[in-house]
Amino acid sequence: MTGDAFYPPSPPAKPLWLVTLADLALLLVGFFVLIQASEKPRAITDALRQSFGGAPAPAALPVMAAGLLDFAPGSATLPDSPATVIAWAREAVRDPRVALTVTGSTDGSAADVDRATGSATLLAADRARSLAAALAPVGPRITVTTSSHPGRRAAIVTLAFVGEQSSTDHQP
Repeated sequence: MTGDAFYPPSPPAKPLWLVTLADLALLLVGFFVLIQASEKPRAITDALRQSFGGAPAPAALPVMAAGLLDFAPGSATLPDSPATVIAWAREAVRDPRVALTVTGSTDGSAADVDRATGSATLLAADRARSLAAALAPVGPRITVTTSSHPGRRAAIVTLAFVGEQSSTDHQP
């Protein structure tokens, strides 16, 4: 028996160009994943968590609040001087790991709506924007939202711990 009889014949090899093409395609996919991850790191990490059966990272929990209450029905004009809220917010954002959210709300009555459009949501947004404009000198980490349920005629500022801010994290 010869030496070749002990070894089975080797399967035909793939052409070298095909292996190189596959390597380049994988590098290109990896490059695009890297670009996406650097633009929206939180969205990528949440998607990866969900794909492995985990829950997305919880949203920042508010830990403190201040605000202005008792807006006039149908008005977004600040009812009182925001000086106290501004001083509170200025002290709060000295820590770079916190962010502020201003939430406007309406009382749900027919009189508490935007006069031009008849929209309670628009009036709530206008109230939040009025207070956010007064808070603008405090810092750039302010988010404006509206309450989805009727409550008080108010604009409430909540402080939440959001963790370390990277250079790619931007909040509107």
